[in-house]
Amino acid sequence: MTAPSDALLARMMELHPKVIDLTLDRVCRLLTALDNPQTRLAPVVHIAGTNGKGSTLAMIRAGLEAAGQRVQAYTSPHLARFHERIRLTDGLIAEEALSAVLEDCSRANGATPITYFEITTAAALLAFSRNPADYTLLEVGLGGRLDATNVVDRPALTVITPVSIDHQHYLGTTLAEIAAEKAGILKRGVPCIVAPQADPALDVIEARAARLDAPLMTFGQHWHVGEDRGRLIYQDEHGLLDLPLPRLIGAHQVFNAGTAIAALRRLGFDEPAAEAAMTKADWPARLQRLRHGPLTDSGAEVWLDGGHNPAAGAALAEALTRLPPRPLHLVCGMLNTKDVRGYMRPLAGQAHSLTAVSIPGEAATLPASATAEAARDVGLPATTAPDLLTAVRRIAKDNPGARILICGSLYLAGQVLRENG
Repeated sequence: MTAPSDALLARMMELHPKVIDLTLDRVCRLLTALDNPQTRLAPVVHIAGTNGKGSTLAMIRAGLEAAGQRVQAYTSPHLARFHERIRLTDGLIAEEALSAVLEDCSRANGATPITYFEITTAAALLAFSRNPADYTLLEVGLGGRLDATNVVDRPALTVITPVSIDHQHYLGTTLAEIAAEKAGILKRGVPCIVAPQADPALDVIEARAARLDAPLMTFGQHWHVGEDRGRLIYQDEHGLLDLPLPRLIGAHQVFNAGTAIAALRRLGFDEPAAEAAMTKADWPARLQRLRHGPLTDSGAEVWLDGGHNPAAGAALAEALTRLPPRPLHLVCGMLNTKDVRGYMRPLAGQAHSLTAVSIPGEAATLPASATAEAARDVGLPATTAPDLLTAVRRIAKDNPGARILICGSLYLAGQVLRENG
């Protein structure tokens, strides 16, 4: 059954001919018409970066909630349904409340051109302004400087997770150019937590922070994190924490965890919040084991991951080494805007095969044949399948005891979560 919000969201897709068109003019105009809800939010933690934004936000949220704080959060894209993007203090936004803020935004905007992300971000900010909370967590959609979330003049804290090459058509072709866009969320005098960065990115972030007199808490300088004997060890000027490893799998999650802990410490929360960030955070489609639904009926071990750029591929390859050994076979679907070979190259040494699929309903999907060709180019035996279920069942039949990983795109991951229960 179609919900009222579905029709409103479909109508919003028609307000601007481009999917992505970075500027703050349109969203600021709409927010003004809505009486500037962004000025009436609970203290904001604004998070930018290429990889790890969602996981870091999830850990910060878990830590704050364990400390008794009421937290609301905005993330994108959604996986199964739009409501996931707007989390209020009592859970995902209800259909009635979502329809109300979408209708208010649609009425205030009229037929004036505005992108889907801009008008739905305005809707999220409007919902947050109507909901009593202690903290608001905002994840940047794309870039930072011109992202629709970058409308809060004075957040409580900003966070920049690792910056790497992605979205070159919009953010720049070099790491320094991309970092400059991410660093656009820095605000004068507002502290910023900086995750591990390559030197060109860190140089840009530090230069902008100096111009804005924004205090930095930077990995390797002001805080340190690592794994030791199956524990996470975090240290900063306030002392050392010996914690469980994060619930989210992979060495990269150790650094995301350190970033979250640094943020919690800066906000005034200590060890109990940090431990909850490790043990209670949940973030779907980040090396997630699927245990129910038609994709698992074959008896195979099936995993799901939504990473889609070279840095995510490298992190995924490392994380897979931490699982008990089993023959690995990939089912992969990607968008034509991504560095497909760069993503696959780290995985080629571990996987026995790749079965390529197209992503249903996505105009920018890479054809399965092109995905398979890219896999072969990096030395990974590849074939194609007409759909996910066929791919998984074929692999399970031909390779009893296999580990099957569905990967390459958050849009593909969303389809899996919608259709696999």
